[in-house]
Amino acid sequence: MKRVLPFLVLLALITGVRATAQNLKTDIQSLSNSGGKLLTDMIDTSTRMGKNMLSLYNKLGQIGFSGYLQPQFQYSESKGNPNTFQGGEWGPYVDNRFRLRRGRLRTDFTHYTADGKPEVYFLFQFDGTERGVNIRDFWGRYYENKWQLFHFSAGMMARPFGHEVLLSSIFREAPERGRMSQTIMNTERDLGFMVSLNPRKSTSKWRWFAIDLGIYNGQGLTGPAEYDSHKDVVFRISSKRQELGKSGIKISGGVSGYFGGIENRNARLFTTVQQGGQWMMVSDSLESNIGRVGQRRYFGADMQIVIPNGSNRGQTEFRAEFIGGQQTATASTSATPGAYATDATGAILPLYTRSFNGAYFYFLQHLGSWQHQVVLKFDWYDPNTKVSGNQISKANGFTPADVRYNTLGGGYLHYINQYLKIVLWYEHPINEKTQLAGFEKDQKDGIFTCRAQFSF
Repeated sequence: MKRVLPFLVLLALITGVRATAQNLKTDIQSLSNSGGKLLTDMIDTSTRMGKNMLSLYNKLGQIGFSGYLQPQFQYSESKGNPNTFQGGEWGPYVDNRFRLRRGRLRTDFTHYTADGKPEVYFLFQFDGTERGVNIRDFWGRYYENKWQLFHFSAGMMARPFGHEVLLSSIFREAPERGRMSQTIMNTERDLGFMVSLNPRKSTSKWRWFAIDLGIYNGQGLTGPAEYDSHKDVVFRISSKRQELGKSGIKISGGVSGYFGGIENRNARLFTTVQQGGQWMMVSDSLESNIGRVGQRRYFGADMQIVIPNGSNRGQTEFRAEFIGGQQTATASTSATPGAYATDATGAILPLYTRSFNGAYFYFLQHLGSWQHQVVLKFDWYDPNTKVSGNQISKANGFTPADVRYNTLGGGYLHYINQYLKIVLWYEHPINEKTQLAGFEKDQKDGIFTCRAQFSF
């Protein structure tokens, strides 16, 4: 209790700040509903975030600067918590910590044609924490303006897949993306090229519709460079928010696909097969396995529904997304490797291909105003859908990488003004009970997070 008390006092002082009523409601409402929330979007200068960017204009175009900072305190149910999905690994003797989770500074440049249409867009963003500084986005985009249908992007950028993966962390209500999102899309960005179809004419009836199709290295920011010649193809077909009649209810969604893989360099390639009436993780040993591609094939669908609660009273929102397919990784993890897996001696390790599925469900509710919001979330990630429970044992060739997790999370958000919000969040993963050591019962891996987000 002594550890938590200073932070409760600090929180009381911060949340006691009073803001000007009408302007604050307008700003937060704009922040909640504005475009440019997805990592593949260009910032819309008509929105609150776009207008408040520190902008410089010259004859070449517009240069804008924005950024945000996320200092946080976390408390864990156990020391050395194995749950790394809430901000990284815990030390073996640590059950509470301060972290600078994200510190982003972003520069946007837009060049417009003589009649005011965007032609070239460039984005550079880096992330600085107590652990170092790294780039997050470094890409450029060209807009064709003859038909105003297509744009083309190249560089280090987000892959067009799903909704939670693409929802920027400055807007996301939960402190982190779910276990499935972090596993199959280990870091959201990758190096590649993307072509997009999105009608931009003001008279077009199809401005709500978009198709993004890209080709990428595959390993993302988790690795220093491409480690095989196999490229991954990613697409998303999506709808922007559309109002249902005159009800005020808005709906959006999309479908996504991922066609990729990893070239196997070992004579063994493991899969889950049925032998003698039970499922086992096995492999033959054939030279023909060398050069075979371990599949990374995902298919997903997502939907978001927003229901207004009345003038200046906020809104109710539901989000859901389901993803399933095949994932290739290693024996110890189902996360895509950033570099080709080797053991301590440098020997090449075999790959493991598993069938998986997962989903998440959000319920978001403002409490009578745009300043206060509660969020409930449930998600699951099953890395190997062919086995469950006591079928998962070391004798059958399975590891913790085959264990399913259901995760319950919830929290309260207080938007003090358009530049500062406070997040209180608790999340508890529930692992299935197996015959693996350490997974005979549910682990103590719940985490409480208190975060302040400063932005400009």
